[in-house]
Amino acid sequence: SPAVAASSEAEEIEVLDSEDVLPMAAEDHWKALFDQFDPDNTGYISTEKFRSLLQRHGSELDPHKLEVLLALADSNSEGRICYQDFVNLMSNKRSNSFRQAILQGNRRLCSKALLEETGLSLSQRLIRHVAYETLPREIDRKWYYDSYTCCPPPWFMITITIVAFFLYNGVVLDRFVLQVTHPLYLKNALLYHPQLRAQAWRYLTYIFMHAGIEHLGLNVVLQLLVGVPLEMVHGAARISFVYVAGVVAGSLAVSVADMTAPVVGSSGGVYALVSAHLANIVMNWSGMKCQFKLLRMAVALICMSFEFGRAVWLRFHPSAYPPCPHPSFMAHLGGVVVGITLGVIILRNYEQRLQDQTLWWIFLSIYLIFVLFAIFWNIFAYSLLDLKLPPPP
Repeated sequence: SPAVAASSEAEEIEVLDSEDVLPMAAEDHWKALFDQFDPDNTGYISTEKFRSLLQRHGSELDPHKLEVLLALADSNSEGRICYQDFVNLMSNKRSNSFRQAILQGNRRLCSKALLEETGLSLSQRLIRHVAYETLPREIDRKWYYDSYTCCPPPWFMITITIVAFFLYNGVVLDRFVLQVTHPLYLKNALLYHPQLRAQAWRYLTYIFMHAGIEHLGLNVVLQLLVGVPLEMVHGAARISFVYVAGVVAGSLAVSVADMTAPVVGSSGGVYALVSAHLANIVMNWSGMKCQFKLLRMAVALICMSFEFGRAVWLRFHPSAYPPCPHPSFMAHLGGVVVGITLGVIILRNYEQRLQDQTLWWIFLSIYLIFVLFAIFWNIFAYSLLDLKLPPPP
């Protein structure tokens, strides 16, 4: 009848409209495929059915993601695949259960290594280079290569380098670098000074000042060459945490171990990143496939040693403004300690939740205990020891 026809037409239009407005999500698409092999809705399918699903619909996946799925099937000892692990991979979420399944597998990938792929654009080659510079396992490199979108870019390292190193010196002080012999060297609100240790911001802002062009140059080079690739892989949150933790540990180490000296420079944060990266390479030496890794480590160690040696020499050199000594070198050592403890744990576990790492909590607790100890030390020790501090600038 006309009424029935009109009603069915209206329903058809409504269905079309709803489909246009609410298209099937990718997760729903894979859920529907998964349910075809799981009619009882148990949440699991056998590995044989899982491989059959991949054979039928593998062309819809990125090649490297397909390899990871096959590795998941090969490494599964229970003979069945969990739907949640499957969905986590499809939605670019790496759960601990999925990662443990990969770690327990044979880790041999089906196709050629990422390094052997040809016809890549300049940006793709850069991403591949960063993957091989920072990640020890091929499966992680391919995952990173497929998932990295440069959104957001490595903004933290770039911002710290440009703004912190050049904006204050260049715009406010009308010169890019202040030598330790400059009259305004101590007369600013940024560097850490023992007489002004109650001004808490100085424990962070001292990174904005540098004792000479060579001090600034080495820190900038190390920070950009190491910090930017690490941030591209591990993200701004993790890298900024390691960097800031190294900076705070550096200034607090000076306030405890070298109580009469000021501090300038970003060496605490830079050394935390570099030492964590170098320790990660040493711990995963056989898996790191970056070219000239031995030469790169040697160059980094030479630069760090040169800069640290210069800081030690400057500390004990006669000051241009006695009785205030030259800046302390203890911030370098504080950054190294943070790098080989907290930093190594963060860089070693790519895309794995830190909350599940026992060592993470141990090192974090030690770090917090040190911070609390240093705070109480700064409150009480200076008066109890009756030190002769240099006059305030």
